[in-house]
Amino acid sequence: MLNILNKIFSSTKNLNSINHRFIKLRRDTNIEKIFDAIESYSEEAEIRYVGGCVRKIINNEKVDDIDLATNIEPTKVKEALKNKNINYFETGIKHGTITALIDNDKFEITSLRSDIKTDGRHAEIEFTTDWIKDAERRDFTINSIYADINGNLFDPFDGKKDLEDGLIKFVGEPEKRIKEDYLRILRYFRFFALYSKNDHQLEIKKIIKKNIVGIKKLSSERLLDELKKTFKSNCFIKLCEKDFSYEIISAVFPEFKQIELFRKLNDYTKNNLYSLDFTFFLSILILDKTDNSDYFFYKFNISKKKQKRIELIKDFYFNKNPSIKFNSHNLWKIFYFSGKEGLTDILNYKIFTSKKFDKKLVNHINYFKNKDVPKLSITGDNLINDFGIPEGEKVGLKLKEIENIWINNNFKISDKNLKKILKN
Repeated sequence: MLNILNKIFSSTKNLNSINHRFIKLRRDTNIEKIFDAIESYSEEAEIRYVGGCVRKIINNEKVDDIDLATNIEPTKVKEALKNKNINYFETGIKHGTITALIDNDKFEITSLRSDIKTDGRHAEIEFTTDWIKDAERRDFTINSIYADINGNLFDPFDGKKDLEDGLIKFVGEPEKRIKEDYLRILRYFRFFALYSKNDHQLEIKKIIKKNIVGIKKLSSERLLDELKKTFKSNCFIKLCEKDFSYEIISAVFPEFKQIELFRKLNDYTKNNLYSLDFTFFLSILILDKTDNSDYFFYKFNISKKKQKRIELIKDFYFNKNPSIKFNSHNLWKIFYFSGKEGLTDILNYKIFTSKKFDKKLVNHINYFKNKDVPKLSITGDNLINDFGIPEGEKVGLKLKEIENIWINNNFKISDKNLKKILKN
């Protein structure tokens, strides 16, 4: 009995540093108000940290979001928050999640639940007051660790030990967990890249290969969201370096025509990839001479704004096929027509797709960081009011002619050239 209790409630021995991190989280956020709101609701009400924030605190990582679990149902959670005048919104009420908002802090509070039916992408759930049942439905042991406000752990599957040993273990039977939600295949690779100190188990590899077809059941939105989490976790390069994860990711995302680039990055691109944003990251993966990017936009419902940004890079390198040199004059022209973000993307694309690192390209990016896009001071109204050009098509033609000379003359135009254009 004592062994069981020690397994479930981790002793405070050797946990001082972990407790201190929980105390710091308590001091730096409004979390205490959330614990107070729930636990003062009734004698039975209880709330604990769960999942990623616990895992990150144990592993001494930065906590960027706080997930909580409670043994009271969502309607009671809302009442408890109202009682303490805490704002909230229903982010996933169907699955029991309420997001509380205090100042700039967000806290996701999810009621304990168990899965009663799954189909590989969705689960029918029922709420429970049993912490073990809630833990049993989670994916990996390292994500099935709970903690009270002081950092005392409730760890029914020894997730802390697995985290310390670098073991990524499914809770229960791996194949059953995967068939409940096929997204767990991709989640497995993300956590493996982040925390594993071991090779993939042969049995796990077999199970993943056997069930990879189930990925087709998932929505494009969930797939893209998991890819974004992988990118933001700074582990995509590591996944590409390993043959097994590279093979699976290539199968899940066949639109990643240029994924092999991530196996050939030089030191600069390896060290700087994650300082860039997700949209640019996608452009490296999907752009080629075909309509592959168009299909990707459609399949994953990419916003028009992001499409336009990626298409700018494609037009520059694949549609126009320029032999343009990145000299000062040409860079300013790109800057004028494409803006600061466009120029930066064009230069970065060259940096990240080239075998050799060219420091000049980085210097160009840094040079234009604090520059303003040139602006032609002459307008159509000037031509009409100051130079007597009659309203109509001629104004637009003259203005375009002036702009072309202005651009080609390093964004300058003399009075002589201006008068010459206006005379004709």
